[in-house]
Amino acid sequence: MSASSHAHRYLEEVQAIAAAIDADRVERIAALLAAIRDDGGRLFFLGVGGGAAQASHAAADFRTIAGMECYAPTDNVAELTARINDHGWDSSYAQWLRGSRLGPRDAVFVFSVGGGSVEPRVSVNLVAGLELAREVGARILGVVGRDGGVTARMADACLIVPLVNLGAVTPHTEEFQAVLSHLLVTHPRLRRNEMKWESER
Repeated sequence: MSASSHAHRYLEEVQAIAAAIDADRVERIAALLAAIRDDGGRLFFLGVGGGAAQASHAAADFRTIAGMECYAPTDNVAELTARINDHGWDSSYAQWLRGSRLGPRDAVFVFSVGGGSVEPRVSVNLVAGLELAREVGARILGVVGRDGGVTARMADACLIVPLVNLGAVTPHTEEFQAVLSHLLVTHPRLRRNEMKWESER
């Protein structure tokens, strides 16, 4: 396949995914986020790899644009690596959430390609974090790929990025995590503050 035909095919896949997104599911996530903020709850973004980068980005956006109290464990490398060293990778996010006193007014929001699984063992730290969230009564939200894994099965609201090409699951899932995060943070139910470039017209 030539470089130019790859570009056309990839962009066509992006268009197909965008057209297949369940907008009603996105609206449900927005409504839950607004209710959590109105109740004084906090939002904890979890991810691994590209999902961790998106978690950090989303936490910053939701704090500054939506006025929500948000955190991502990967933003504090010293604490996270200490917990990994002391308790292991699998429990690191759950330990961090315990240290943050995760409670029933709060929510955990997962960005993951597979959504976490115990068998096979993939992103088990996400699974342990979700189990803690369920234990304490916190809400669970997510944007995930493939079949959604444990995140989709445990979530109060979760969007699975439509699968259009098995050879591009990771890039398509991660790019739409960014799209949907920006859609949510600028949603009329959530947006509270102007962004710099949109306010300077």
